[in-house]
Amino acid sequence: MSKLIPASIAALAVTLSLSACGSDDSATDSPTTSSSASATTDDAAKTAALTVVDPWVKTAKSGMSAVFGTLTNSGDQDVTVTAAAASVADMVQLHETTQTSDGSSSMQEKKDGFVVPANGTFALTPGGNHIMLMELSGPIEAGDSVSVTLKLSDGSTIAFDALAKDFAGAQESYAPSAEASESTDSMGSMDSMSH
Repeated sequence: MSKLIPASIAALAVTLSLSACGSDDSATDSPTTSSSASATTDDAAKTAALTVVDPWVKTAKSGMSAVFGTLTNSGDQDVTVTAAAASVADMVQLHETTQTSDGSSSMQEKKDGFVVPANGTFALTPGGNHIMLMELSGPIEAGDSVSVTLKLSDGSTIAFDALAKDFAGAQESYAPSAEASESTDSMGSMDSMSH
């Protein structure tokens, strides 16, 4: 053991010597290091500022379902949710509900994501904006806990669990995008979906 101590001291001495030699360059490196640390801190602040209040998912035997709740941003910068993933679905999209010319509502993918305003909220509701779960890997039963992950525009993620509940309201027509229709043809008819 006594042989290891001198080697450790020697390694420490070399590290200190190299640090001392590089100290002249540290003044020019400081701004870059500070800016990187600042960007990381800003990203962490955005992630910490976004929470999901009362998240829940609609029960479903197969096919599709949706996640609801309230996205709350306690920070002083807008936060954009760009994508989502869920433990029970092979395909997940951010959806908005729009009114069609005949007065019915139709769902479509919201390609620009959900913008949660600074010090504000963004509601995910049946018949409104929601996280669409498609190609379910199995049934979602009342009382189940579904793991959901949101991806933000800065690349960070937020994970939460949504409680499964029975819900029979908000009947709306589902008109998949051209991209989604190709990957969901095997799911059968998608003419209607109730959340």
